[in-house]
Amino acid sequence: MRKSKQKTPGVPAAAAQLRSGSAHPFGALSGFSPLGGRNSELYRAMREALPILDAAITKLVRLTGGFTVRCSDGKAQKELTEFLRTVPGGRAQYGIDSFLSAYLDSLLTYGCAVGEMIVSGGKMQAVCWGDVTRLHVKDSGNPLEVTLAAETGGEVKPLPYPQLVLFTTLNPEAANPYGVSLMRSMPFLAEILLKIYQTIGTNWERAGNVRYSVVYKPSGEAAEAAAGVRADEIASAWSEAMRESKTGAVRDFVAVGDVEIKVIGADGKILDSEVPVRQILEQLVAKTGLPPFLLGLNWSSTERMSSQQADLLTSELWALRRAVEPALRRICRLWLQLAGYGCPFEIVWDEITLQDTVEEAHAALYRAQTEKLRKGDQ
Repeated sequence: MRKSKQKTPGVPAAAAQLRSGSAHPFGALSGFSPLGGRNSELYRAMREALPILDAAITKLVRLTGGFTVRCSDGKAQKELTEFLRTVPGGRAQYGIDSFLSAYLDSLLTYGCAVGEMIVSGGKMQAVCWGDVTRLHVKDSGNPLEVTLAAETGGEVKPLPYPQLVLFTTLNPEAANPYGVSLMRSMPFLAEILLKIYQTIGTNWERAGNVRYSVVYKPSGEAAEAAAGVRADEIASAWSEAMRESKTGAVRDFVAVGDVEIKVIGADGKILDSEVPVRQILEQLVAKTGLPPFLLGLNWSSTERMSSQQADLLTSELWALRRAVEPALRRICRLWLQLAGYGCPFEIVWDEITLQDTVEEAHAALYRAQTEKLRKGDQ
């Protein structure tokens, strides 16, 4: 009778407690993702080089508008409103609007923004924005949280009070969870546009100051023998005529013989830049979501914002509001807690008015007339 062999159940492997599983010699740095890399310098340079990008970000910040806070407690609402109106924001700025403008500017430029709530003596003393390019993000292992760090004394250390730090990302992705800049996908087109502008400037430097070619063709043996003397006389007379023209005087140039005067480079044609520049600008403007005429581009004889464009721009502005609202709620919640209030509150954004007031009034009138006719038929 054959005995069946019993299988020994496998023993689960235990994790070593005295040895690290990371083979990288600098394992402490492997989890850090610096936000202030080459892209931040690139985006800053793009804003400085292309005024249209700087204007687009500035207009988006201003069009986002402001907000008010409503509390169920009237006293708390009054005190919170005064605090938001007068709170220091850093760089000699006061009011939550200045903080929000700088916060949105960083969010659009770099894809993320950072701020800090300054608490002292049990009260919130200031709300300051920070330079996000100096910030580092460490993966904490929890997909719902990140660890913010900064370089101190040549070493990257987590911030000591992360609960007071405000951090917002714009359109995070799975591959880039720390936000995407508004100017992503623009560097290639911006480089081409800058090359065109630089070439235009170089051509104007070369051809803007007109240079002349004076050619003297002697005819006959006597003229050829004295060609050198005649050429010197013509050169001095031409130079004298050009010097007189600087003072506004008109002086005729008289020459004997076959003399030909041409503008150097007049036959060379400069490439037309209007079409390629407009094609590139169309791509850049489309990325911003703003109508072209808001950026000073009058491409049509009847530039105005249609209702569809206004609705699309309104949706873009509300997306920006939704992105920064959690940071604003954290500011209001902490202030209420430190002040001893436990009442609920809500953030009420200012109304976005992009449509023509007259058109809105006509639309409201038509809706009222339609409703009245509908009730009359019933």
